[in-house]
Amino acid sequence: MSVAIVTGASRGLGRALAGELAARGWDLVLGARGATALDEAAAGLERAEGVRVVAVAGDVSSQAHRAALVAAARGLGGLDLLVNNAGVLGGEPLVPLAVQPRAGLREAFEVNVLGPLGLVQEGLPLLRASASGAVLNISSDAAVVPYATWGAYGATKAAADLLSAVLAVEEPGLRVWWADPGSMRTRMMAAAEPDEDLAGLPAPEEVAPVLLRLLERGLPSGRYTAEGLAAAQVGGGARR
Repeated sequence: MSVAIVTGASRGLGRALAGELAARGWDLVLGARGATALDEAAAGLERAEGVRVVAVAGDVSSQAHRAALVAAARGLGGLDLLVNNAGVLGGEPLVPLAVQPRAGLREAFEVNVLGPLGLVQEGLPLLRASASGAVLNISSDAAVVPYATWGAYGATKAAADLLSAVLAVEEPGLRVWWADPGSMRTRMMAAAEPDEDLAGLPAPEEVAPVLLRLLERGLPSGRYTAEGLAAAQVGGGARR
């Protein structure tokens, strides 16, 4: 049985990805900061899909939490897929760099960059031991496009993208994907730009199965977008 760790799994894209993996028969270790919502998500997946689901509440910026996630995966038999989805904006709502709180930027780097890197480091022995070890880091178009007020968040995603690319070079036995899901109708997006109308954006449940085409097709390491995957335009995903 394949085992995945999914962070930020109590709601939004993380919850949707967990649901898609469970429907495919994956056992799961789910992480998020909100224990109640996380436990509810885990229990619902176990009942609906008949897979093993372990909920580990905590913050990915905590080394102890990262160790607990990997220990839980080891208890399920190993680790085949690590999904680094948990993230913070660095302040809500978003503001220009001229008034960006340094404390918020510091938190965003801790959660969006150092947390995923630490979890990769913790999980590498199990990922290397898997016959199909893979890492999926959730990116953003803010990593490559200079949107006003998205500077702090975008900087963390740009850093995470580069770390992903280097990891793909250093760990050729793994598949490493950094994928931009595009704008979605989520609580995070509403918090980022509270005056925007999100009604026309897709729900995370629509995007999650598109991102998992990376897994289903065994695509090589690289940067992908949900839009490109949906259109089957995968030529830009060559191993780097």
